[in-house]
Amino acid sequence: MDAQSYSTALADLRTVRDQIKKTRAALAKQEADRDKLIIQMASYTKAKAERIAPAAGLGVADVVALAPALAPESLATHDAPQSAAEPSTIQATSEAALPPLQQAAAAPAMTAAARPAPPVVSAEPAAPQAPSAAQTLRDLPSIPAGASGDAWLAATPGLASTRPNFTQQARSTVFLDTATGVLVHRSQTLRLDLGTASAAEILTAVFHTIPEGVERIYITAGDPWHHDADRFPYLRDAVAAWLNAPAPGWRTDTGRGRDRMAGHFVHARNPVGRYQREGGEQHVEIRSVGEWFDLDGDDPHTVRDAFVLLWQALRRHWDDAVLMGSPSQTGRDLWTRTIPQRGQHADGFPVLSEELRGLLHATAGQGRNELLAPPRVPGQLPQLVEYDRTFAYAKHTWKSPVGAPRRVTAHTFATWSEKDQMRALYGCGHWQVRVTVPDTWNHVGLLPAPAPGDRAWHYPATPGTTFTTWAGGPEIYTALTNPITPWKIEILDGILWEDGKPLDDWAKKLKETWTNLSAQAHFQGNPQQARAAHLASRAVRSILLYGIGSFAQRPRMVTGTTPRAMERDVPADAEIIGFDDALITWQKPTGFARDPNAHPEWAAAIWSAARAALLTQRHRDDDTYAGALHTPPGNVVAFRTDALYLTQLQNWPYHHQPGDYLLKGCLAGPLPAPTTEEELLTLRDTGRAALTATGREA
Repeated sequence: MDAQSYSTALADLRTVRDQIKKTRAALAKQEADRDKLIIQMASYTKAKAERIAPAAGLGVADVVALAPALAPESLATHDAPQSAAEPSTIQATSEAALPPLQQAAAAPAMTAAARPAPPVVSAEPAAPQAPSAAQTLRDLPSIPAGASGDAWLAATPGLASTRPNFTQQARSTVFLDTATGVLVHRSQTLRLDLGTASAAEILTAVFHTIPEGVERIYITAGDPWHHDADRFPYLRDAVAAWLNAPAPGWRTDTGRGRDRMAGHFVHARNPVGRYQREGGEQHVEIRSVGEWFDLDGDDPHTVRDAFVLLWQALRRHWDDAVLMGSPSQTGRDLWTRTIPQRGQHADGFPVLSEELRGLLHATAGQGRNELLAPPRVPGQLPQLVEYDRTFAYAKHTWKSPVGAPRRVTAHTFATWSEKDQMRALYGCGHWQVRVTVPDTWNHVGLLPAPAPGDRAWHYPATPGTTFTTWAGGPEIYTALTNPITPWKIEILDGILWEDGKPLDDWAKKLKETWTNLSAQAHFQGNPQQARAAHLASRAVRSILLYGIGSFAQRPRMVTGTTPRAMERDVPADAEIIGFDDALITWQKPTGFARDPNAHPEWAAAIWSAARAALLTQRHRDDDTYAGALHTPPGNVVAFRTDALYLTQLQNWPYHHQPGDYLLKGCLAGPLPAPTTEEELLTLRDTGRAALTATGREA
């Protein structure tokens, strides 16, 4: 091949690539339609995965993952029938039954204490297992055996969270509605001509109007980065093109001082554009206010008032409080200012090893999102009721893991007394377990199992199903002590920390701030100020919610652009996420940064506790319980992070406290059970409107 032929082939290859991108978008829609059909077919009583799989062009395991009720016996029950054995305190499982990476120790099988039927630790040896649907879908990592695995538990040398000795600098901020051109700067209201509202036009108009300079531009309405969305197969492509479009006189920011944030952040809904003036020191961000709270036609004046109220409320607890660009940045900065200056943790909180952070990233999911389609729920629902846990994560910050953890192998766990075992499971731990659903189980699943996709989870509930997974202590404890019947849990490995309160002071201050702003919203006579106080209270929720998420520290992704004429310079390990006639936008992972405030163990513990509370939560003052397991079988339609969707109203107490279940929507039936997330969200919105129309507070 000569040079001319090579150049021609490159041009042809680009054309094929563009066609592939469009085809993938169409394919994704067809696959969604296929999955919807499979879920609908599962409601037929004689439906079989073995018949549906070839018709759909999928494997049986893939069909079962979409519709667990179709699981054939060979996949639904992995353990061979086991002969009865005399109960004993400890009985190890056969090492031959463990997957290769889990053979470092045998696994004691646990059931719940204080239950008359099963013993605390059963004596049944595990039969050799056939691969399960969950095991073939996605493998979760394990801690290596021996000294190499033990080394994972050592903290990262020279890296710990410590109290800062400086004060953050406030940024000059404006609020802009790109749909109307209304700009609010301090007490001024201005109207700008934004043209097509490109980044270049926004920067030109704002800096022409406010010559002294602006450092942060919050977009309150208009979503200018979506203006040309119809030209792109994905919203991210449209956003990337908007952020990377030429802006004469400006270039992509490379960061400054202690602010390590540099480059654009490509996000479908809430992107961040970071720009620096060519040849100058002027830096500016263009951000979406949607990071902080959802708006409902609120004008820039109300949004600015909300930020002022938020800052004033935070200053009552932090005299050096500064609102940073995002709620996650603000949350972490405020937390660092609660680190003790004396006492046990005055030297800071050590950061886990990169290996252990990677393990938690892969094995500790966030919120539970699950839609239970027919036949697990009726095809026609009598009604759809939405309960949402108010400020949920704030309820689970009172206890968190601290210090370097210790490893608890199956052998070590088996040597402990029943009391010590239950204390460990109630403590701050992360456990690798083999789980068996009871033969008589007829309710929702309790523990997450790996599903297809990056960090995707499902919750097996078919009686007799066995799967291997990782789960936090709160969920393990709930599975063992749930109000219906205990699940069989076999400990394969575990990580156990000391109990501590690293987040308690921070969370208490945020909860008090939230309570005060919520009260202002309720009692304020001025409607605009009441609305601003409500938005400010929602911003406090975001500070805590996203602050906790920021502790998780996911592997860093670097986003960059390369001119199409120089596409050979795109990094070899990069993923192309967008392109136009001029630029190729790509991203690539760069591992974990040396972040002194990376604490995925805190996020994992809170997420686990929140998922457990969706199942069962005690209300001591009312001497009652709430949660999915306190509803009849077949009543739960969906889980959605902090929300439950049911077919019946519940008499659960609500005292406006974090974690309480708030009735947010109620839609009368009969109505078809949703089979897709889109259908669920449509019914949710209708139910919320219906509840509001009845005059009940939501």
